[in-house]
Amino acid sequence: MAKIGFEIIGTGHYAPGEPVSNDDLARVITTSDEWIYQRSGIRQRHYAPDGVGVSDLACEAAKRAIESAGIPASEIDYIVFATMTPDYIFPGSGALLGAKLGIPGVPALDVRQQCAAMLFGLQMIDGLVQTGAARTILFVGAEAHAGFMPWEDWGALDPKNGRSATPEARARADRHRNLAVLFGDGSGALVLRATDRDAGLRANKICSDGRFAELLYVPGGGFRARPYWKPTSFEDDAHIPRMDGRELFKFAVTKLPATARELCAAQGITVDDIDVFLAHQANGRINEHIRKDLGVPVEKLPSNIDRFGNTSGATVPILIDEEMRAGRLKTGQLAMVLALGTGVHWGCALWRL
Repeated sequence: MAKIGFEIIGTGHYAPGEPVSNDDLARVITTSDEWIYQRSGIRQRHYAPDGVGVSDLACEAAKRAIESAGIPASEIDYIVFATMTPDYIFPGSGALLGAKLGIPGVPALDVRQQCAAMLFGLQMIDGLVQTGAARTILFVGAEAHAGFMPWEDWGALDPKNGRSATPEARARADRHRNLAVLFGDGSGALVLRATDRDAGLRANKICSDGRFAELLYVPGGGFRARPYWKPTSFEDDAHIPRMDGRELFKFAVTKLPATARELCAAQGITVDDIDVFLAHQANGRINEHIRKDLGVPVEKLPSNIDRFGNTSGATVPILIDEEMRAGRLKTGQLAMVLALGTGVHWGCALWRL
């Protein structure tokens, strides 16, 4: 009996508000366009307004994906929602998204594998399809990183206001400069449907290693403390992630090419047999290092980090939407998804489109 697969029938993405350039950031933190671009490949990013959560961002992307699929939302029978910046500590944002789409009662699973969420999501989607638990699945990655940005005067980001942060506020923000310039907000959505066509997850190799969790983590808000949020937490910047960027860079450029080769070898193929590489958009330098290590042509590893920054769990779905709408992703292609996220989680997946 042939294995049931799944195919993409609709895609969409959404980025909130006007883009915030590197020059705009220079009014609230000590940086420059040259400094940011050379280290990350980022030119701009978007931020969710105050009061807008990831379920709101996800809803916009999901509506666009459902529209492109040409189906009513009522045909969706499962939601897989990936985010590390949920609307609330609990409940998860997946159920909120279902309600906003007008499909209450549809099961919604929240995935917390951060930047590596697409890899785990593909495995879950494959399992849902293989077991017959779902036929039409909405996968959404969405992030609202604005909530942990280290500046207070958001109005100073708008050049029309003609002001900059105070020296005191700038000094505080500068303590987190290496992290703050990387992240942006946005959402990407895929509508996937079971098919008997040769499509879907072909193989994957994913790993987790909690020994390296503190390479990127949020020190405040955990339930090891009583209470989990203390009166001094904000003054201690406990809501802002701590990141060891140098070690994460080394981890990514070492683990991801090795994992890609191991996966190809296990499947009896070579890197040259892969049509397109869909890499998490964490840092342009990381992806360029991986591309050269694997000997992949530039046109096979698309990038959009210059316009969105690192949107964590949303990067791969946003990239897929853009590439499909541009006609560069095509039915039947063999794609490799590569990602590394805090946890640390990492790996690669072979996906027949």
